[in-house]
Amino acid sequence: MPHQDADLVNWSDFARTRGELGAAFLRILGYFREDGAKSISAVEDAFRARNAAALVTPAHTLKGESAQFGAYRLSAMAEEIEMVARRCVETREGPDELIETVVALRPCFTETMALLDRDANPLVARRPVTFGRRADTPPQGFGRAV
Repeated sequence: MPHQDADLVNWSDFARTRGELGAAFLRILGYFREDGAKSISAVEDAFRARNAAALVTPAHTLKGESAQFGAYRLSAMAEEIEMVARRCVETREGPDELIETVVALRPCFTETMALLDRDANPLVARRPVTFGRRADTPPQGFGRAV
């Protein structure tokens, strides 16, 4: 599947990871933010240098970490970079065909992290609850049985 067709975030996978990581979730998400930014910088630097071999490792790292959090579009982009870079190393070609994907990588990461951060923020109310009932349920009046 082309990376443009992949979901930006698969929320069921994100929720599963969140449940599995428990209290460590926010810390691990922070590591992903830091490692992802480093991987993207390394990909950009390697691409500017037209060094296909140097693209492989940071793209591979970003692919796996993104998939862990359900960030499938980012993961698919990183996978495309990794696979094309591996082929370029084998055929001794430059990675010029990756320009569009490399240029789109950082904006995709920024957009993805904004979504993940918004959902992971413990201060954001996911389902407002008012005294034991959902906020979208009309009030029935104080002390009256209906």
